Amino acid sequence: MQIGELAAATSLSRDTLRFYEARGLLTARRRGNGYRDYPPEAVEWLCYLRTAQSLGFTLAEIEAGMPLLQDPATSGAELRAALERKLADIDARIAGLTELRAGLAQRLAEPLDACPLRTPTSSFSAAA
Repeated sequence: MQIGELAAATSLSRDTLRFYEARGLLTARRRGNGYRDYPPEAVEWLCYLRTAQSLGFTLAEIEAGMPLLQDPATSGAELRAALERKLADIDARIAGLTELRAGLAQRLAEPLDACPLRTPTSSFSAAA
């Protein structure tokens, strides 16, 4: 399948497909005329790749776990473990953001004439 056909089948741009190919996430044979020739299973692979991205996986994480995504039917337990790790990572980030939000809200609750960045026990001086 040529790049235009793959782009149409996946709703991805040709530039995106070329980018994935340059990163090694997608492979194509070259025809005698130099055109890329993608295998039919490239459509399914790109669907897995895009789903992984929509679930928060970076391209680097996908590249590292690519063998897992190439055959999800036989690596379900490993994929589930990867999803559980991603969920734990997201939970940790949410907890960190919740803590940050509480700190900001506390600073905003101080009187308007007080500097919200100054702590009561701060020994930092402007001359330092």
